[in-house]
Amino acid sequence: MAFVLPLIARRLAARRPPVRVRPWPARPRGWSLRRVLGVLGPGLIAAAAGNDAGGIATYASVGAEFGTALLWALLLITLSLAVVQEMAARMGAVTGKGLAELIREEFGVRWATLAMLTLLVANGGTTIAEFAGIAAAAELFGISKYLAVPIATALVWWVVVGPSYRAAERVFLALSAVFLTYILAAFLARPDWAAVGWSLVTPTFHLQPDFLMAFITLVGTTITPYMQFFQQSAVVDKAVRMDEYPRERVDVLLGVLYSNLVAGFIIVATATTLFPAGITVTSASDAARALAPLAGQYAAALFGAGLLGASLLAASVLPLSTAYAICGAFGWERSVSSGFQRARVFNGLYTALVLLGALVALVPGLPLIGAIIASQFLDGLLLPIVLLFMLRLVNRPSVMGRYTNGLVLNLIAWATTLLLIALSLALLASTLWPGLLGG
Repeated sequence: MAFVLPLIARRLAARRPPVRVRPWPARPRGWSLRRVLGVLGPGLIAAAAGNDAGGIATYASVGAEFGTALLWALLLITLSLAVVQEMAARMGAVTGKGLAELIREEFGVRWATLAMLTLLVANGGTTIAEFAGIAAAAELFGISKYLAVPIATALVWWVVVGPSYRAAERVFLALSAVFLTYILAAFLARPDWAAVGWSLVTPTFHLQPDFLMAFITLVGTTITPYMQFFQQSAVVDKAVRMDEYPRERVDVLLGVLYSNLVAGFIIVATATTLFPAGITVTSASDAARALAPLAGQYAAALFGAGLLGASLLAASVLPLSTAYAICGAFGWERSVSSGFQRARVFNGLYTALVLLGALVALVPGLPLIGAIIASQFLDGLLLPIVLLFMLRLVNRPSVMGRYTNGLVLNLIAWATTLLLIALSLALLASTLWPGLLGG
């Protein structure tokens, strides 16, 4: 497969058309509530999907192990995520093309193939983790995973392959609402809100390996490569025009704020209950079980319901973002609204990833931690590369016309990229040589 894709893509890219920037109308439309609501979707879905089973487990474990000491970092990550996602949305609205398609057109087939193969492997491993999250959440409520996972698989497949993009988007938005359960769970834990506020504005940093690893994982979990690919492709699939872009930017910012607010409440919930008790967790289902005797059955049930909804959303969006990216990179038809006949590769790839994730998650006694860790490593290594591509693309007048990045956006984006490169190298080094950081 790795040898066939470049050959096909090279022929498709032989007659590369120039990137055409869509003009900005002289008089943008008004900001009525109906029009604002009409453009909401891609930004909110992309950001919310980042709070998947692995993300929830990460936030829960950070709160359980370090309390609220890393809440300040979440504020900085929120700013970086907003800038990165806004760039993706703006490129989609300006060019009418997905990120993978622009990478192929501007940098060539080889770079596109490398990025897509890495994304395919990383997202494949993470998709397995999402179905494992569905299984764990179902078992929290006494439902066998052998019943829950097949039903969830059919639902996830039908939502994307069956209806139009608009219908799929409504389902995704409905699933995004389930994250409100984590806010309720945090309030049920009865935290000291004054201490929470102090942690938000008081940076704490240590060079101990555990703290550094938690910091690295927090950044890598919140900003993941598939979010950028999905964001830009969804803007294109939804046909967001440049006159609608200011409202799409609101969608992006609201999505980032909502998803990271939820992440903060997850940390607060476990910091208030599990941290004082000295209980550490390695999964979202562990956190839900541990909350029951400390914050009550309602808090545990809300945590479990959030895990189920988050896993369903991510199990849909992750394979979808992968199909968007790969088909865009190699010039194949890609759209939720195209139907199976017109977009066979797109829908076939999506179906294969969903089935793979479900089948592996159902294997009895299979240790999934290796696949999850490997996918997180690949995500961490891929993200700085994706950001470098994005920064070069978004600053090219031939691609973006007069809608290139300003100075402030470039400073934040470059600082984020360089920090992620340093953190990725530190994560890789500390894993290969555990004693490197001491402690």
